[in-house]
Amino acid sequence: MQVAQVSARIMEEVAKAIVGQHKAVEQAIVAILADGHCLLEGVPGLGKTLLVKTLSRTVDLQFSRIQFTPDLMPSDVLGTNVFNQQTSEFTLKKGPIFTAVLLADEINRTPPKTQSALLEAMEERQVTIDGQRLPLPYPFLCFATENPIEHEGTYPLPEAQQDRFLLKIILDYPGDEAEIQVLRNYDQGFRATNLERANIQPVINTEMLKSLREEVNAVRVEEKIFNYIYELVKATRTSHDVLVGASPRAGLALVSTSKALAAMRGRDFVIPDDVKELSLPVLRHRILIRPEAEIEGYTVDQVLGQLIDAQTVPR
Repeated sequence: MQVAQVSARIMEEVAKAIVGQHKAVEQAIVAILADGHCLLEGVPGLGKTLLVKTLSRTVDLQFSRIQFTPDLMPSDVLGTNVFNQQTSEFTLKKGPIFTAVLLADEINRTPPKTQSALLEAMEERQVTIDGQRLPLPYPFLCFATENPIEHEGTYPLPEAQQDRFLLKIILDYPGDEAEIQVLRNYDQGFRATNLERANIQPVINTEMLKSLREEVNAVRVEEKIFNYIYELVKATRTSHDVLVGASPRAGLALVSTSKALAAMRGRDFVIPDDVKELSLPVLRHRILIRPEAEIEGYTVDQVLGQLIDAQTVPR
């Protein structure tokens, strides 16, 4: 399958800059193929920003970065109409959101008013400025990063905003050999601030991405897989450890991402392992666990892990 070959090449190119983090890179490619947005979470220094910048080079798409800060305004993201004194008319000055790949860096550092500027763009691929609706380029992908340990001066993302993200990808510390390789690469001259030296080659363009997404859409999903996805999502609503369960949008996300992962693995059909592998990144940001569970030391991933393991896997 073309998707399997292309995704393997993308991962090879990304590996020139990102050492380790295989699962995070694979999940980010899943989001691109499934036409969804990604929330990247991890402590500082794990390469969240570098991952997005590198991926944008491999897919040869226009890239913009917004450093979210407390004083950022919605117009700084969307753009605004500027009065031209020579013509006595207003002209639109488009903001950085008019791009193919948008990096919303440290998104939780800006107030909810500015965070919400992304809501319409992420869901409807358009923005409204002074009552005028303006379509965004195809494709439009938003990758947002956030730091999970620093809370002073930050604004937690509202649940409605988090639900717009197809996946929440957690970046963890690299393994021993991977981190040593990072040191070797640095000693040999690699710098995250100078990706040109890494010689990262574009693998696909916009037209090829359309073709790959058509191939993903053609992946078959059997009835038993639909039932399995429904039971997973339903379990989040009935668990005594969960305060707010996942909505039907979570089930749709599991269908689309599972089809993308199946295509990346060279199959034209989804198997239960595809669904199970993507359940955590699809569901972890769509539920709220009860305070009692948090007091007992449970995390969202631990609660979800128990729910996932409790489901009967179809054969």
